[in-house]
Amino acid sequence: MKEKFYFVAALLIFSYSSYSQLYGGIEIGSKGVKMTVLEVENLKKNNYDVKEFWTENVGIATGISIDGTLFKEDIERAVAVVLLNYNKMLTEYKIEDKNIFIVASSGVGLATNTAEMMADCGNFMPDEAAVNNATVDDLDENTIKTFLNNKFETVLQKKGMTGDKFKQASLDDVCGTIAQGHDKVKLLGNLHFILPNGKLTVAAILLFAKYTQRWLPVMTAKCISFVGNFIGGTQFRDKVNDTDMEGNLLHQFETIMSFFTRNLKTVQVKKEFNSQGQLEIPYTCLVELVVNALVHRSLNWKAPIRIFIFDDRVEIHSPGTLPNGLSVDDIVAGTSMPRNNFLFANAIYLLPYTGAGSGIQRAMSEDNRLSFSNNEALHEFVITIARDVNTNSDTNSDTLSSDLDTKRQNLDTDSDTFDVNSDTREQDVEADSDTFDADSDTKNRIKLNKKQKDIINFCNIPRSSKEILERVGVSYHSKNIEKYINILVKAGYLEMTNPENPNASNQKYRRKIKK
Repeated sequence: MKEKFYFVAALLIFSYSSYSQLYGGIEIGSKGVKMTVLEVENLKKNNYDVKEFWTENVGIATGISIDGTLFKEDIERAVAVVLLNYNKMLTEYKIEDKNIFIVASSGVGLATNTAEMMADCGNFMPDEAAVNNATVDDLDENTIKTFLNNKFETVLQKKGMTGDKFKQASLDDVCGTIAQGHDKVKLLGNLHFILPNGKLTVAAILLFAKYTQRWLPVMTAKCISFVGNFIGGTQFRDKVNDTDMEGNLLHQFETIMSFFTRNLKTVQVKKEFNSQGQLEIPYTCLVELVVNALVHRSLNWKAPIRIFIFDDRVEIHSPGTLPNGLSVDDIVAGTSMPRNNFLFANAIYLLPYTGAGSGIQRAMSEDNRLSFSNNEALHEFVITIARDVNTNSDTNSDTLSSDLDTKRQNLDTDSDTFDVNSDTREQDVEADSDTFDADSDTKNRIKLNKKQKDIINFCNIPRSSKEILERVGVSYHSKNIEKYINILVKAGYLEMTNPENPNASNQKYRRKIKK
């Protein structure tokens, strides 16, 4: 029987027991779902007995011949049957959860969205899947150190691995401090970023890889700021080049937030002339929405995240519809069912979110102009934030602010797109404060150069002085700290995470924004 072949093949991989055990197998076929219960004595000696076998007729492959995908309704029916019989094996046959295997037939496997169906069945976790040909040498050690420092902060502090000692320590030394006798391979294996067969997981590549897109080319984001309100428009104010976006999730987050801060307007929130402004869409709201897209996107749907800025709105398109039958009303009400559980549980140590699963509600509390669309036809979840049309009727100097990591295109666009006139020259001294909030004391304001703007964007999340100077490409020296960091602190562009103790070994610097 074909179904028994699939089932026994799985057991050959996972079963090493020398005593009798019950195993359950569920095969999702094109014409039905087949269930098998085996009592195994010694599988290697072909010593097993089929205790039960039954079939439920659920045809799910009709869509494959049409467009190569399983219909949503067929998937829902198949998943319902699988979960019903899965529970039957647990309760009636007393089979352990770890001994129940779910497989798809070769015919069903031809569909482009089979993985999503298997994930709904609870048997396939795309963030824990193996990535071929990647090794620990392909991971960025500094990113891993940042992750471990945040995850094991208490342990490292107790053992004195902090400050300069931590910065100068190798990754293996840090791993050995966390768990005696562990190097990076062993510790990452214990944390399930490396599988027992030695392969890295998708989560490891997304979080730590130097060049994520080498193995996962569509796990990236497209960012475009259009002129007007039409996605088919041919004029744009800003576009992030693909090469600038390439990198792990932390790099993608930083690049997207930099795109927002240089393309959205800064508005005055207080009447005082010298009071700080804030982004027209609250920065904390954008952080929640960007992290939500990066962490909860479908890893099975082969498309990038798309972020568009129009004159009247901002759109964030996340691949994959809402998981597990969730509706827009559910998420607005606060229901949270993370799609990528392993990635969700670990990204918290690199990206700025709480991990409590309430990001959408926090974003809504910051800005009530949000709307949501669960577009099943396009297979994407879209978040739209309305903009104040009056605020955005004129293009000002923050549209023109340049970034070290993003090259401009369409420089020949007419003057309606790039308004470079005498008013721009008049605004030149103060233009940077529109994009980067300065201290209310105007005497401390400085005219920012490109390198300083890059530092401020880089500090969208807290950075150590060493990280900042490495970003700039200069040596770690007190003179450079004064020249590149302290000057921005004094001018009100950066702030210390521990201002009460400026010389603290764990001191970091972040972009200062009026909230």
